[in-house]
Amino acid sequence: MRWSIRAGRIAGIDVYLHFTFLMLLAFVALAGWMAEGELSTAVGGLILLLVLFGIIVLHELGHALAARRFGIRTRDITLLPIGGVARLERMPSDPRQELVVALAGPAVNVVLAGLGFVMLAFATSAAVLYQTPFYAVGPLGQFIIVNVVLAAFNLLPAFPMDGGRVLRALLALKMDYVHATNVAAQIGQGMAVFFGVVGLFYNPFLIFIAFFIWIGASAEASTVQMRSALGGIPVSRAMITEYHTLSPDDPLSRAVAHVLSGFQQDFPVVENGDLVGILTRKQLVKDLAEQGENALVRDSMSSEFTTAEPGEMLDHVFERLSEAQNQFVPVVVNGRLIGIVTPENVGEFVMFRSALRRPREPVAAAPYRPPTA
Repeated sequence: MRWSIRAGRIAGIDVYLHFTFLMLLAFVALAGWMAEGELSTAVGGLILLLVLFGIIVLHELGHALAARRFGIRTRDITLLPIGGVARLERMPSDPRQELVVALAGPAVNVVLAGLGFVMLAFATSAAVLYQTPFYAVGPLGQFIIVNVVLAAFNLLPAFPMDGGRVLRALLALKMDYVHATNVAAQIGQGMAVFFGVVGLFYNPFLIFIAFFIWIGASAEASTVQMRSALGGIPVSRAMITEYHTLSPDDPLSRAVAHVLSGFQQDFPVVENGDLVGILTRKQLVKDLAEQGENALVRDSMSSEFTTAEPGEMLDHVFERLSEAQNQFVPVVVNGRLIGIVTPENVGEFVMFRSALRRPREPVAAAPYRPPTA
């Protein structure tokens, strides 16, 4: 995720801290210092916050490890002020597998709460546990409460949160996956409205959660509809076959001329008929400013890129395209470039395909009028 720094690696998965999370840490420390004027108070607040987000990392790790069982890779885990996000390579197509993956995160919190309770039972007498609320027992009691609250909150049917994904998986057992997604998304957006209204009167933080849920539900529904529309269609039917290429020995000014004269923003780099690299608009602008227009393409192009084959299904390529930093996927046969796929042309393909599928309204015949003399 952009604007994030790598904090470490757990179980082969990179963990990132978003800059807004770092801002939250600074805010908590400053608030603790201003409230009490003591360093110990600020440090204590930071420790509590780090423990909370440590629990969230374990929660997201539960999703990641459950997905790994079904052969689904997790790209990374990112910590945000509103929680954590585990970016899975894809969601399971089998509703039963999605149910397992969605429940794995809250299950981690339930296990942690159970372990905390066992430890508390050994450390505290039964009379104290019976008469004293958990939050008053000490840090261990607070640890239990945090995990219980996180498990319960995440199981709310607010798609795309865990509870919303559980709902979608259960609905998909009885109906079409796209329809199940739309229903879950509508319920999620209803929950977002509820959170937003409550946040206006009680806790403004709920407004941010409502915004996240609303946007996430809309994006998920759109993505699923797009994948459904692309299912079973080979790349060869939607790829662009008229495009410009560059040579490694071309100056950057040649790429600039192509950009200004047409629609193309990113370019395949071809040498002796073979695809050897790609030059993106972002890299082109950067190197123009640093090296000038006479710099060679070979010094700016990237040799790391993903490709597709003409017989590959378009929905699979679309998933890679939506996650790739490069805004196009070259289509190759034995290393030879035969086309490119971009998000724009995939969207246009779906638009025209949908238009052709719409039933045409019958045109009413004009009433007969006899000729006049």
